[in-house]
Amino acid sequence: MTQPPNAALRLYSGPLSMFGAKVQIAALEKGLDVALVMVPFEMQRLYQPKHPEVLRINPKQQVPVLVHGDLELFDSTQIFEYLEELQPEPPLWPAGLAAKARARLLEHQSDEVYFPPIVRLMGLQDKPQDPVAIAAREASAAYYQAMEMLLVGRDYLAGPYSFADIAFYMAQLFGERMGAVMGDDTPRLLAWRERLSQRPAVRQVAGAMAQYLLSQGRPLPAFLAALVPAG
Repeated sequence: MTQPPNAALRLYSGPLSMFGAKVQIAALEKGLDVALVMVPFEMQRLYQPKHPEVLRINPKQQVPVLVHGDLELFDSTQIFEYLEELQPEPPLWPAGLAAKARARLLEHQSDEVYFPPIVRLMGLQDKPQDPVAIAAREASAAYYQAMEMLLVGRDYLAGPYSFADIAFYMAQLFGERMGAVMGDDTPRLLAWRERLSQRPAVRQVAGAMAQYLLSQGRPLPAFLAALVPAG
């Protein structure tokens, strides 16, 4: 069914949802008016109790969830693809079949290749010499080198600024927090991160996440601390 032009967009996310943040940034970049619903979240209990709409819509019981009229979607990439067709300008995929496919692959790799080692680092910040932590940092460092090479002669991972950049920025934000830091051996990647940090949509979403972390007494990487809203 075609959505009525005045149907409200409603996004369910969480204060530390990397995947929800990806969608938020994309919606802001496109100038879409999206009502943001932050579901209950607490550091110890996490997303318990689950929001009833998230439970109803997503079999995985996770944010993000998007509601637009009678359409209900989950999964950040699926939601983004819908927003890209709903509001094609400005585009967040490059033009051309092959270029778009490469950008989509980069977005997928951020979630499915880069991020799993970061998940393994969670809870090991006080055990940096644990073999699992060492292997995870090594995997992250190898990924950083691959992204460094992609940035030769370009400002963004897939050519023009795209959802691939948004995805890796948010994933690396968590990577940096967990100890998988980018160093001086990836100067182009560090410049890329600073470039993204200066985009208003990124500053708004990542800055809110940084502010929440500070409210919970959690340390911030320097690049993230710089995004905390003044006052």
